[in-house]
Amino acid sequence: MNDNILPFKRPSAKDKHKGKTLCRSGFHKWQVVTERKFDVKQGKLVTQYRCARCDMEKTRSL
Repeated sequence: MNDNILPFKRPSAKDKHKGKTLCRSGFHKWQVVTERKFDVKQGKLVTQYRCARCDMEKTRSL
């Protein structure tokens, strides 16, 4: 009867916050999400970046 029960383990503090301390200090790992995107409000081409660790996004005008 007890074969279907899985033991659940809480994630340790190390595993829970893995990779976030660098981003908190301002050292993000930016990757390009959209190569060419036209922003209508600015009237320019913009490039969108997303951090691989914390999923924060930023845009940069060309």
